[in-house]
Amino acid sequence: MLTARWWDLAAIVAASVIVVLTLIDPPYGPTEWGAWAAAGAFLVVYFAAARRLLPVGELRPYLVVAILFAAVLAVGTAFEPAFAIVQAFIYPFVWTTAPTTRSAITANLLVAAAIVVGYAARSGPMGLLTGLGVAVLTVGFSIALGLWITRIAQYGEERARLLDELQAAQGQLAAMHRDAGMTEERGRLAREIHDTIAQSLTGLVMVAQRAGNRLEAVDGAAAASARGDIELMEQMAREALTEARGLVAALAPVEAEAGLAEALRRLAVSFERETGVAVSVSADVSGLDRELEVVLLRSAQEALANVRKHARASTATIEVAATGDDVVLTVTDDGIGPGEAQPGEHGFGLAGIRDRAALAGGTFDFGPGAAGGTRLRVVVPRADAASPTGGAA
Repeated sequence: MLTARWWDLAAIVAASVIVVLTLIDPPYGPTEWGAWAAAGAFLVVYFAAARRLLPVGELRPYLVVAILFAAVLAVGTAFEPAFAIVQAFIYPFVWTTAPTTRSAITANLLVAAAIVVGYAARSGPMGLLTGLGVAVLTVGFSIALGLWITRIAQYGEERARLLDELQAAQGQLAAMHRDAGMTEERGRLAREIHDTIAQSLTGLVMVAQRAGNRLEAVDGAAAASARGDIELMEQMAREALTEARGLVAALAPVEAEAGLAEALRRLAVSFERETGVAVSVSADVSGLDRELEVVLLRSAQEALANVRKHARASTATIEVAATGDDVVLTVTDDGIGPGEAQPGEHGFGLAGIRDRAALAGGTFDFGPGAAGGTRLRVVVPRADAASPTGGAA
């Protein structure tokens, strides 16, 4: 709007200059009246048609406006040669609003031809020569300056585009570094837990078993009480060890570069080797966004950690399928079922899955399976695979 107001002011000033120049030398006759009428017609053309082209017009209306400006300029110059000063407004305007460089040059040539016609109509052959001289100088300067400014504008637009691409690449690189750091930290925590807490709990279980075996040779009420305490210690140590191993499994990085299906199969093989629970995988989707793959993979990983800790299952199933615009992850087992468990009630596993799904714009459902056991279901919208972004692994 500010640019349009400046053009409004420039048009009014150009017309006013013409009026002032013709008012300087009275008396006034048909020449002055014609120049005033042409100045008025110039303002009408600008405010009624040309102003609508700002900031850049369409080709057909642009050419119509250029022809109207040329006609007004020719008529005004025929009445008063000083009217040619209006070209100081017309040339920049047709360059600024031109949809293409070719149309801008065409409009410049129309304006130059109007100058020649106006001078020729005013003074005959001598006017023709004068008009040609004026037109050549003005149109040459206008085209040279316009092409130069256009080149600068194109260069600026190219720099802006390259800067946007650079900033986008820097953002993606920063996200990749951040994700790599998160993955490395998860791996470090998993190793620390495995090498410290899990090993200590394993040793505690072995010591409790050994103490229990020694107490079997001792009779008496005190020995029976001590044996009960040791069995309780062993049970608590086993439960804590199971929790620690589940935490290690949940934190351990699983690479998704080979694709979601392959990453899920590796996860299933590792889980089956550690727990003895047979896990089958069915993942028929492809071309998913990297971030979406990570969300589904982490959800499956935490779901299996929940199976390890609570389900007491012998088999589990992981299924990933596309339904319309959504991708659905379903993890089921044949264990004891969820009971009254709710996300976030006894730990962070289910709450983490729910939060991951929510961040991806999806939903989370946890409850008993149709044939017993537990069913966990995550539904997330399918992202555009054509614009991948890094996700936390």
